[in-house]
Amino acid sequence: MGNEEVVLEVMKKAGKPLKSAEIAEMTGIPKKEVDKIIKKLKKEGKIVSPKRCYYAPAE
Repeated sequence: MGNEEVVLEVMKKAGKPLKSAEIAEMTGIPKKEVDKIIKKLKKEGKIVSPKRCYYAPAE
């Protein structure tokens, strides 16, 4: 499983919007990498940002 899937999985399990720092802490992936993944997932429409700096799965 790639980092993208790990990030998405953590977001789905959290059940609430998360900040990139929280995702980094929960996954052990460096925050810079998490930020890149978030940018990519957002572009693909897989995640949404309900409020500034918080991210949640699009489903």
